[in-house]
Amino acid sequence: MEQLVELVWLVPAFPLLGFLTLMVIGRRLGEPMAGWIATGAMGASFLAAVVVFIGMVGLDSDDRLTEVDIFDWIVAGDFNVGIGLLADPLSVTMILFITGIATLIHLYSVGYMHGDPNFSKFFIYLNMFAFSMLMLVLGDNLLLTFLGWEGVGACSYFLISFWFSEEANASAGKKAFVTNRVGDFGFMLATFLAFFTYGSIEYGEMASGSIGSSAATAITLLLFVGAAGKSAQFPLYLWLPDAMAGPTPVSALIHAATMVTSGVYLLARVNPIIHEANDWAPSLIAWVGLFTALFAATIALGQDDIKKVLAYSTVSQLGFMVVAVGTGVYVAALFHMITHAFFKALLFLGSGSVIHGMNDDQNMKNYGGLYKYMPVTAGTFLIGWLAIAGIFPFSGFWSKDEILVGIWDNDTVFLNKVLFVLLLVAAGLTAVYMTRLVVLTFFGKPRWRDEVTGEAWVSSDEPLPNRHPHESPWHMTVPLLALAGLAFAGGFINMPFSWGSGDSKNDTKYLEHWLEPSLRWDEYHLQNTGGGMKFVLAIVATVVAAGAIFWAWKQWSDERGGTGPDAPEILSRGWRYDETVSNFMGGPGRKGFEAITSFDRTAIDGVVNKVGDLVRLDGNILRRLQTGLVRSYAVLIGVGAIALMAYFLITGNA
Repeated sequence: MEQLVELVWLVPAFPLLGFLTLMVIGRRLGEPMAGWIATGAMGASFLAAVVVFIGMVGLDSDDRLTEVDIFDWIVAGDFNVGIGLLADPLSVTMILFITGIATLIHLYSVGYMHGDPNFSKFFIYLNMFAFSMLMLVLGDNLLLTFLGWEGVGACSYFLISFWFSEEANASAGKKAFVTNRVGDFGFMLATFLAFFTYGSIEYGEMASGSIGSSAATAITLLLFVGAAGKSAQFPLYLWLPDAMAGPTPVSALIHAATMVTSGVYLLARVNPIIHEANDWAPSLIAWVGLFTALFAATIALGQDDIKKVLAYSTVSQLGFMVVAVGTGVYVAALFHMITHAFFKALLFLGSGSVIHGMNDDQNMKNYGGLYKYMPVTAGTFLIGWLAIAGIFPFSGFWSKDEILVGIWDNDTVFLNKVLFVLLLVAAGLTAVYMTRLVVLTFFGKPRWRDEVTGEAWVSSDEPLPNRHPHESPWHMTVPLLALAGLAFAGGFINMPFSWGSGDSKNDTKYLEHWLEPSLRWDEYHLQNTGGGMKFVLAIVATVVAAGAIFWAWKQWSDERGGTGPDAPEILSRGWRYDETVSNFMGGPGRKGFEAITSFDRTAIDGVVNKVGDLVRLDGNILRRLQTGLVRSYAVLIGVGAIALMAYFLITGNA
């Protein structure tokens, strides 16, 4: 079985091979062959991940850690950094859902990108993105993880600004790239500090080592800065909503299973360091996650663009995961990461199907009544809606409930009961804004004019858009059906209610047992909350979600064809945070940067240049003494000897 695990290098090798193949002959192959090659590469990567998983399942729990050395990369004396892959339950879990969902997104893209002049280039970027993400989660040290971290950042720039001929799309790509550089600065500093503290940046050596709480706290907070950039936590979240400028498959790939989850993965990977940190550091992480979850959920209420609603929803759901990390329930964080990958990929791809059928219109107020025109899209989308809202027995119910139970139980987190209540409010807001999206999109009277018949279902003084909605091709509906199945049943891999005791072989918390070798400091097994209390908390969460759905349905379900009440303008403008940052960067910030540039050019560079000018001037003067004539040198020697004699005579007499 160990031999199967050692084949883990095939997982990133297949998308890399697909990338290289398309780089050479992709344009010549064109549509759709380039898409099929990229999809085949991802499918092969998924199969390789399944083989590795099967091999690891056959090993004893204590043996489920395999390091595969590829080659030595940096060798300097005793310092050595190798290219090596770390296969353990955590990384194998990541590669399973990354490759699986990426394969579905690749297949979906074959239909979605039909007719695009840069069809093959799109799949080049997708394969390279997948390769970078897989190296991020499989790297056995911080430096290799950072390379994958930067790789997904660069690829996200290319993908978000794929249609760069429109200025907004190009700006969105640059915004994502620049914002993530802020987080990357924290990651780099944490890597440097880890090396000076541990003498190594390999995860295995850092996990087995022990350091002081001050150093652990500093490393934890610096890594959290990096995680906040990639996983879109306040205040660095503002790149993610603008990333909607990219094609919808990009939104699904970035916002569901890959790039945005990398920050949560990193924090889970370094859980031994977080355990060594001062108690206030995890509490800070949890409260930042809570603020992000609430903040983004309120903004989602005010969005009319279907993809913007899902974007802010992603920010909010990432806040849930970060709260779980700060609370010490890493299994719950990863559990919600997995279920979120299922239902959020489904929702994004479903929104892309709607946009495809509505002539690229993304405004939900121009939708309505699409259920009977797009039955597959609507049916699968409703499953994703119930999952993210936390309705039993869909996947989101189980993972959200486990996070809430963990918060309730962990008294070491600052004001954990208040944290629980506020996160429950965020869960209720999730049900509200997602119900609004579903009602405005699929129910009520159509708010558009049929471009074939000219029929309009809503009387309006405003001109209605001409549309002819239709179901998407099979390339797009098959991934929707697969993801709908996962969004429904995915939660059963780690139900928070078990039939036996925590140590029973009949325990249904399969994911918790599977991840135990990687998450040695997960605090969930220390909980004091019994089964009865967990049942009560689950009922409370379900009542909140169901009540929120009922209220939202009454608010926005208007059979006359209306769009219901609008949210306050402050919410539709994102609390004006993005505007404030943009105005500062374009005003005082720009002037400040220009002043710094001027100071660097005139003061810093000026001093360096003046020193160079002085040396050159002295050189010109001294050069005149080098005539090449022996008699000139003899005269200078004589003058020097006389000067020395005079000096000694004078000082001797004194």
